Amino acid sequence: MGMRILSGIQPTGRYHIGNYLGAIKHWVRLQEQHEALFFIADLHAITVPQDPFALRQATFEKAVELLSLGINPERTTLFVQSHVPEVTELAWIFNTITPLGELERMTQFKDKAKKKKENENMGLLDYPVLQAADVLIYKSQGVPVGKDQEQHLELTRAIARRFNTKFGETFPIPEALIPEQGAKILSLEDPSKKMSKSDPEDSQLGLTEDPSSIRRKIMKAVTDKGKQVSYNPTKKPGISNLLLIYSLFQGKPMKEVERKFKNKGYATFKKALADLLVEKLDPFRRKKKEIESRQVYVKEILRQGANHARTLAQSTMEEVREKIGLLSL
Repeated sequence: MGMRILSGIQPTGRYHIGNYLGAIKHWVRLQEQHEALFFIADLHAITVPQDPFALRQATFEKAVELLSLGINPERTTLFVQSHVPEVTELAWIFNTITPLGELERMTQFKDKAKKKKENENMGLLDYPVLQAADVLIYKSQGVPVGKDQEQHLELTRAIARRFNTKFGETFPIPEALIPEQGAKILSLEDPSKKMSKSDPEDSQLGLTEDPSSIRRKIMKAVTDKGKQVSYNPTKKPGISNLLLIYSLFQGKPMKEVERKFKNKGYATFKKALADLLVEKLDPFRRKKKEIESRQVYVKEILRQGANHARTLAQSTMEEVREKIGLLSL
């Protein structure tokens, strides 16, 4: 069954349509073709300050959301990162073969450290090494990632090669699985930036929002000068972003969408987009409500997922300890 693939997503912040089109939709499709492991990255989340109660709640909520968006526990191993403690042991071992300069060059570290100087902690710097351990401990061959994570995956590949050269063939070199389209949905308020969970409420569209909120946000979304509904990300980033959302949710090529709305004007197009999103997001909202009420069921999925992930991780760690010379009892 295909290759073994792995990806993770942080628990904080609710999912928006950019997360779905850029990652989750891709995961749902990939789980049908490959052996998939998907995890909720709670250890990555604590590189910035978290309220303990809220973090626990968010982690459970994220599992509910993933299940309501189409992650199938019968085909996929869904688990919480911290439930596999072996991953932090492997990260420590990788730290000993990772030059400090490589981590200091990571653009995400530089960006986050610049944003909040008081958050400049060791975990933030070391984040990509833990990410490498996440991927390699399960001997993953493919990693569904967005463009913004390519640099981190490149480091993962470098660490795998370095370990293999130093201690003998151990880890496969994973490849990036980047979706062709929809990898970058932009903010509804500022189409020069990516839609982000940390940005103002009106700049993003949640996957389980009620119809009135969807319509309000789409109708006030930023467009561009002129009235022509045409796709030109450089000259018309606002309307192009909305067209991309329409094209991806409708499953129709961009040229066909442009033809449909030729000479119709922005207001007509926005109303049609709002109607489409209300229709397409409604099943997610209903499913989420249903799964939320089944706490025992969700926890059992996470427990079984962790058991399977730990079995794989423990096997890898036995091999790694042996190769680097740690004494076994």
